[in-house]
Amino acid sequence: MSYAKSVLQPNEQLVLMGRLHWIIYSRAILYLTVGAVLVWIAHQYWNDHAVTTATAALTFCVFVASFFYAWFIRWITEFTVTDRRVIYKQGFIYRRTVEMNMDKVETVDVNQSVLGRILDYGTIHVRGTGQGIEHLHRIASPLAIRNAIVAK
Repeated sequence: MSYAKSVLQPNEQLVLMGRLHWIIYSRAILYLTVGAVLVWIAHQYWNDHAVTTATAALTFCVFVASFFYAWFIRWITEFTVTDRRVIYKQGFIYRRTVEMNMDKVETVDVNQSVLGRILDYGTIHVRGTGQGIEHLHRIASPLAIRNAIVAK
């Protein structure tokens, strides 16, 4: 069960659950690409099975570690909009949460790069009276989340 579902108040409804965008895996994809090029170079220029195998094993381990790290960060991060509040949770054993009532929300800023607009991800900053939820980077569908918060 997600954190947001476990802390819902009576008669509170989930409006939208946000996620980190798949672009969080970009470092792992880069490592996989560089690894494939390195394995090809090792095969072409050294033509030694041991060098090619070692290069492939090392780059595969780096890829798997990077992929698992990105997956874990995506798994432990939640961003939820309910009809009463905005909830942000990050962490597994050590949990950090920020909640803001809808009546305290002043503005919702969305920043998207050109690539972010093409792939539909961006940074969201929810500003409220007195405080705000820090910048949430690489959020999928940031405009839909902004619309869900502002519509209330």
